[in-house]
Amino acid sequence: MYYSPHNESVNSEARVIIVGITPGWTQMKTAYEEILNSVEMEKSQSRLLQTAKAAGFSGSIRRNLIGMLDQIGLAECLNIESTLSLFHENRSLLHTTSVIKYPVFIDRQNYTGHKPALSQSNLLSCYAFKIFPEELNQIDPSAIVIPLGRTVESVLLKLKEEHRISQTLLTGFPHPSGANGHRLKQFRQNKHEMTSTIRAWADSE
Repeated sequence: MYYSPHNESVNSEARVIIVGITPGWTQMKTAYEEILNSVEMEKSQSRLLQTAKAAGFSGSIRRNLIGMLDQIGLAECLNIESTLSLFHENRSLLHTTSVIKYPVFIDRQNYTGHKPALSQSNLLSCYAFKIFPEELNQIDPSAIVIPLGRTVESVLLKLKEEHRISQTLLTGFPHPSGANGHRLKQFRQNKHEMTSTIRAWADSE
């Protein structure tokens, strides 16, 4: 596990919470680059952390993520043109985070939630089931949580079943990585149910 400034800032008023398993190498590198640029511009500490946060889910993952979120009607429910704006002018609506707050690498590869499983590591379990829910409980309980991938979803389902988080949970959303070969099939299978969940959440607002 390595330190990265990704998840030091919490947007307590967010309406949408997007959750990954852990920041990856590319995200960590981008976050440090953004921090260094911000230091040179003499930004405040809070602005530094917000800048690092904005580096999350960059590149092709962000493009795939935006495409799927728009297709299930999230932009419409938020009264914005596209969920692309959540990473720019409508950033105030979004909180991005990870089940494991800091980057984890296994055999020089990004940790994916397997080998070891979260339950097989005391350190990872502590982050997933103690530190992570404490973060979510700082955020508006009327927000919707979007887990990226089944490992993240399983953590959130457990927390929800134990009544340790209050937000609405969107299930069935595939991990947007291009390496996820089942992404499009899983999205098609779950699209109708996810769209219904998004609409029901928006109607309850």
